[in-house]
Amino acid sequence: QVQLVERGGGLVQGGGSLRLSCAASGRASSDYAMGWFRQAPGKEREFVAAINRSGGRTYYADSVKGRFTISRDNAKNTVYLQMNSLKPEDTAVYYCAAGASFAGLLLRENDYDVWGQGTQVTVSS
Repeated sequence: QVQLVERGGGLVQGGGSLRLSCAASGRASSDYAMGWFRQAPGKEREFVAAINRSGGRTYYADSVKGRFTISRDNAKNTVYLQMNSLKPEDTAVYYCAAGASFAGLLLRENDYDVWGQGTQVTVSS
């Protein structure tokens, strides 16, 4: 079973950037499709971005499209989420997740089997 650890959260001003990383251990991350989700206070966890096993396909929530970029380095067993032009409404705990998939993207929370512990992102106005 793979284990996931997110890093890179913090406090940033609106309009700023952060890069989150998700390091996988215990099994090669290339065995999994990966995704990022977030949960704001008082709200349900929501999908942010997904990437397939090879990194050749990505998909984004409309709310982050054009501002966030998901990528992966399978040699380093790490997935990234580059977040630019951050807004206060991006404030949330961000989670990475891994799911078994032959080649495609996983877009639903229930598709994922393993979750990280989350990292807090706070965007001030």
